[in-house]
Amino acid sequence: MSTTDPDALLGPADIRELAAALGVRPTKQRGQNFVIDANTVRRIVRTAGVRPDDTVVEVGPGLGSLTLALLEVADRVTAIEIDDVLADALPSTVAARMPGRAERFALVHSDAMRVTELPGPAPTALVANLPYNVAVPVLLHMLATFPSIERTLVMVQAEVADRLAAGPGSKVYGVPSVKANWYAEVKRAGSIGRNVFWPAPNVDSGLVSLVRREPPRTSASRDEVFAAVDAAFAQRRKTLRAALAGWAGSAAAAEAALVAAGVSPQARGEALTVAEFAAIAEHRSA
Repeated sequence: MSTTDPDALLGPADIRELAAALGVRPTKQRGQNFVIDANTVRRIVRTAGVRPDDTVVEVGPGLGSLTLALLEVADRVTAIEIDDVLADALPSTVAARMPGRAERFALVHSDAMRVTELPGPAPTALVANLPYNVAVPVLLHMLATFPSIERTLVMVQAEVADRLAAGPGSKVYGVPSVKANWYAEVKRAGSIGRNVFWPAPNVDSGLVSLVRREPPRTSASRDEVFAAVDAAFAQRRKTLRAALAGWAGSAAAAEAALVAAGVSPQARGEALTVAEFAAIAEHRSA
């Protein structure tokens, strides 16, 4: 781990100065809320358990608040940025504020949803302040595309954090909860107040930790399992016999798959674990 200037991180004045110099106005369309508090980004890095041997991938680095905090600790950081102006400016910010770490930084100028490979060593951790409007699809895409990611910590809207970390039986348990559970043990890892952002969002934020584990053992593919999950929650008030009828081909076929998987046809999707969905998908064709 390199020693860096304690003033290398970005504070409120630095963020506003950088934004003004670049002519950047945070847009709602891209869910841009820049973190302006150095203590908060250091806390995120600590909570993520970033180690000196980690290659971290960051999505949506913005002006570089979290990027710089990650570079203080990690071996390498690769940032994925879709915004032309921000992508163009970030390498210069890193070079100016952490010259000794600049060669450890790489930028991928792209939409994270389209990224299928990254430069340098395979990423071992994903740490990101995810744009609220695309947080779940981006998270699931990254976990699916880069199986080398062992640990993830994302900052998302509090409501989304609750949904991702919810367990079966919870009112907010749904598609994001089940799909995230396919890849990882998921838990809430803290809350972040509104005043550490510029502009301050009108919602609270939450941290979600995901530690990679083996997916459920099943002969069904991930896509087949996820199709069953989507069908179950598309009509979440219906029993699974009814909700999965279209997916299975008929209500009778859905019932047969459910019974074979050891799941009550009268149950609802919100009561099932990801392993139970995997078992249902496995018995669909049978």
